[in-house]
Amino acid sequence: MSDLWNQARASARQNVEPLALRMRPRTLDELVGQTHIVGQGKLLRRMIQADAITSLILHGPPGTGKTTLAEVIANATRRRFVRENAASVGVKRIREIIDDATGVLESSGVRTILFLDEIHRFSKSQQDVLLGDVERGLITLIGATTENPLFAVNSALISRSTLFRLEPLSEDEIILVLRRAIADRERGYGNLPIEADAAALRVWAVKSEGDARRALSALEVAVESMQRQKKDPRGNQGSGACIPLVIDQRLAEESIQQKIAAYGDDGHYDAASAMIKSIRGSDPDAAVYWVARMLEAGEDPRFIARRLAILASEDIGNADPRAIMIAQAAWDLVERIGMPEARITLGQCATYLACAPKSNAAYLAIESALADVQDGRVLPVPMYLRDPNSSPTAGASGRSVRMREREGEKYKYSHDAEEGLTGQDYLGVEKRYYKPTDHGSEKVLKDRLEEIRRLRALRRGEKSD
Repeated sequence: MSDLWNQARASARQNVEPLALRMRPRTLDELVGQTHIVGQGKLLRRMIQADAITSLILHGPPGTGKTTLAEVIANATRRRFVRENAASVGVKRIREIIDDATGVLESSGVRTILFLDEIHRFSKSQQDVLLGDVERGLITLIGATTENPLFAVNSALISRSTLFRLEPLSEDEIILVLRRAIADRERGYGNLPIEADAAALRVWAVKSEGDARRALSALEVAVESMQRQKKDPRGNQGSGACIPLVIDQRLAEESIQQKIAAYGDDGHYDAASAMIKSIRGSDPDAAVYWVARMLEAGEDPRFIARRLAILASEDIGNADPRAIMIAQAAWDLVERIGMPEARITLGQCATYLACAPKSNAAYLAIESALADVQDGRVLPVPMYLRDPNSSPTAGASGRSVRMREREGEKYKYSHDAEEGLTGQDYLGVEKRYYKPTDHGSEKVLKDRLEEIRRLRALRRGEKSD
């Protein structure tokens, strides 16, 4: 009786499991995608085949198979599998898992894999509890995260783990997953007369954006909704029970929602990079789209404002000196008003910067000067430019001034010179770091700088005469 009861309970649980859960691969051969890490001869497959699994961190977008891969590893290596969510697990529970794992290992020789979803939420105290036993091999930790682990996971865990990035599935791989689910008699819809045309499968493959879970959920919605339509009000199958369930492109479109813009892992940096490059390329439409994409994904608006401020100097500079002031004002306003109103400020700033003339001359100037200094090309400050009150070569200001006079040149006060220019050398070598462009306001600076250099050369010539 007890066995029958347990079977009934298991059957009830299986009946309510979503298709995506039922169709999870159980072996490496069933796994679709990720051939860069589990293909023949690849590192993770070799680790599994050699039963040499150490602690792992699997990172990648949702629906790429992180949990599935962890379960496949446990099955292939015949290890006990314990699953927890790092956002909700406590230190007490971790200690219980470690104690249980130690007991199982000592009594049966079976090792335990602890799978921690959302491992980027792992606290310091939880990490401290696990580290020692992970190092001794009493427990194998597999963490999963949608974030970049190098930024989101504690360095102590990173140093003890092997990192594997999972990529979104291709459209053809998504279609393969869908066809398997339609044909599978045990876990999928192989016992139903389903006819899904190629256009419908392609819709799901495109709209799921590499997320197998979303694609399978769309298939489930389509099939279950069609089945309900075939039942009469009392829940009995109508006369058309054997009529094929045809899934066409229209039904496929209606069975999948537009994916939320939220991103994980490197999407944070990809979207920011797209925004910056769009502004640099003077495309305000693309720029404001990427701002909107980041805001909709839950990005901190202060991060966006910070990137815009950096860009105002790096990519616009003196071609439009107002750009840095507008970026600063936008950052201040974002800090003060917050969302949702801050979206307007960010949109205004991004579109202005995109339309502004571009120059990276100031950026190149400081980078070139820094390179010289860092390479050891350190120039001494000319004596006549040094502070007379702090010169290390003179004990008193009067003595310092006399030393400058003996060098043959005194500091010349620019405001006393004609047109505010002297022929004095302020660097000691002939070097040009700042090279203005002909773009925007920088063209005015370029013309002014050329005149300055001409007059300075003239003053030097008069001095030499």
